[in-house]
Amino acid sequence: MSRVGGPRMELEVSIARKALRTASGKTRVVLHDVAFSLRQGEICALLGPSGCGKTTLLQIISGLDSDFEGQIVLPSPHRIGMVFQEPRLMPWRSVAQNLRLVGSSSENELAEIVAALRLSKHLDHFPGELSLGLARRVAIARAFAVKPDLLLLDEPFVSLDAALAARLREELLALVLKRKATTLIVTHNVEEAISIAGRIIVLSAAPGRILADMTIETPREALTQARAAKIKTDIVSVMTK
Repeated sequence: MSRVGGPRMELEVSIARKALRTASGKTRVVLHDVAFSLRQGEICALLGPSGCGKTTLLQIISGLDSDFEGQIVLPSPHRIGMVFQEPRLMPWRSVAQNLRLVGSSSENELAEIVAALRLSKHLDHFPGELSLGLARRVAIARAFAVKPDLLLLDEPFVSLDAALAARLREELLALVLKRKATTLIVTHNVEEAISIAGRIIVLSAAPGRILADMTIETPREALTQARAAKIKTDIVSVMTK
């Protein structure tokens, strides 16, 4: 395993093999020959079935998992904002305190993020007082508060009702576009991937490998319903082969 810093602004991933040890002591390969790169400002969805290594891949890119065969190339210096499947907020700190912990954004910048995610009325609340939707908003705000060069999101809309998930996707996409953060979002939902990403990488069932790497039209207004339906059909076809 190696992690290499360089002058380029894009992310480069080259994972030959990633294995996990099961409770029985056996080794299970979860990622195999996964290689791709992201340009600065690109929004990419990582799509695949449960257990195919999507979350593991984000952990490797973020540096939380260093036990793999391969290489991650990131610009130097760089800042990574991470949104986990669970909000992972500090329960003894208020929303405002959770956001200020990361310390990279100015008060004005933080106020803009808070307003964009409709959190202004909840800054004095504690995580235990928040709904799941609000807690997810705080987790997303915290990731943006580090002023990330690279934003990693692991199923940020999971378990939310459809209407709330759609609103949060719009708010997230607006922030990503405004701040030009290179973004990699993990999902198992095809419609979700099409609605937010300019590019979709499809992983196979475990051990995860790349089945397809598809570009979606930008700007988003150019994506017609017919074209979105065709993309969905193509993705489903790839995933069910």
